[in-house]
Amino acid sequence: MAHRAVKTLVLIGVMGLAACSNNSRFGGGSDYGAGAGGGYGAGDASNPNSPAYFQAAVGDRVLFPVDQSTLTDVARSTLDAQAAWMNTNTAFNAQIEGHADEQGTREYNLALGARRANSVQEYLISRGVAGTRLNTVSYGKERPLEICSEEACYAKNRRAVTVLQAAAGS
Repeated sequence: MAHRAVKTLVLIGVMGLAACSNNSRFGGGSDYGAGAGGGYGAGDASNPNSPAYFQAAVGDRVLFPVDQSTLTDVARSTLDAQAAWMNTNTAFNAQIEGHADEQGTREYNLALGARRANSVQEYLISRGVAGTRLNTVSYGKERPLEICSEEACYAKNRRAVTVLQAAAGS
C-alpha cells in the first residue's frame, strides 16, 4: 500500500513538473487535443484518448539496466501499450527523450541516452507506429528525476520518456 502511495505521489509530481516545463509541446496553450474524446477534457486521465491517460494508465517511460539500451520485458510491455495507444490516437506524435544516470562523462551519457531513445523509437515503429510521427532527443544526465549518489536514484534516471505532441494540423 505504501509503495502505491509513493508511486501516486511521484506521478503527481512528474505531471506537475511536466505541465510547467513546456506547454508548447502540445501546440501551445492548455487546449491541446481539444475536441478529441467527446466531452472529456484533454487533461482528464479518465479519457482514454487524452495525454493524461497515456501518461497515467499506459505509462510514458521505460527504464534500463546500467549502461544498457536493450529493452527489458517490462519495457517491451509498456511500449506495446504505447504503440497501441498511438495507433489509435493518430492526432498525436511523440518525442522520445533518452536519459542516463549521473555516472560517467557528459558525452558518454548523451550517446547512451540517444541509444535508449533510438531503441524505443525502433520498437514503436516495429509495432506499427509510423516513423514520421516519432523523433528522438538525448538529454544524457542533464535532466535527472532523482538527485543522489545511490542506486535507487540512478535506476529512476536510466530511462526513455515518450512525450506526446499534437500532430501538425490537429
